[in-house]
Amino acid sequence: MKILHISDTHNLHRELTNLPEADVIVHSGDVSFAGTESEVFDFANWFCDLPHKHKIFIAGNHDNLLYESKIEGLDDNVHFLQNEQVVIDGVKFYGVPLFMEYYISGEDERMVANIPTDTNVLITHQPPYGILDYDEGVHHGNKYLLQKVLDIKPVAHLFGHIHKANGIIRQHGIVFANTSLVSYEEGLKFEPRIITI
Repeated sequence: MKILHISDTHNLHRELTNLPEADVIVHSGDVSFAGTESEVFDFANWFCDLPHKHKIFIAGNHDNLLYESKIEGLDDNVHFLQNEQVVIDGVKFYGVPLFMEYYISGEDERMVANIPTDTNVLITHQPPYGILDYDEGVHHGNKYLLQKVLDIKPVAHLFGHIHKANGIIRQHGIVFANTSLVSYEEGLKFEPRIITI
């Protein structure tokens, strides 16, 4: 299966032209900048119109409109995951959003604990601690998430959030991909990634 991964487009999604073909396209959060209704709906309309057979997205910390929300009217092949799983051609995708409210309440630890152990492709907005999460002298990843990922060993863990840590590595038999596409200084800077599983 070919997965096209993008993240952190921050309203610049329409600048992504000639996206590569893939079986599934995954956006791992921060589709918008201010989290407004118009931003999120513009992204959803664009995403639904993409030619990819299956489409998955989750919310990031900039997507406030999506906090504890369901989106009505998505096409059958478009999946908005909030602590949910979807199975596509036998591959189990699980998505975990990132909202600051979850950190204030401690809900983030429960969400990580509830990631199914049979997950094949984990999609989060935040990186695991110490993996493609370093910016300005600080690791911004989640230690609970790192431990969960190492315990369940998905084939791939797709995320974003830390723009300057864009990259892809393989560790512990897992493909880790931070595909944040936007640089705050330079706009759309990085390329989407194809991950084959």
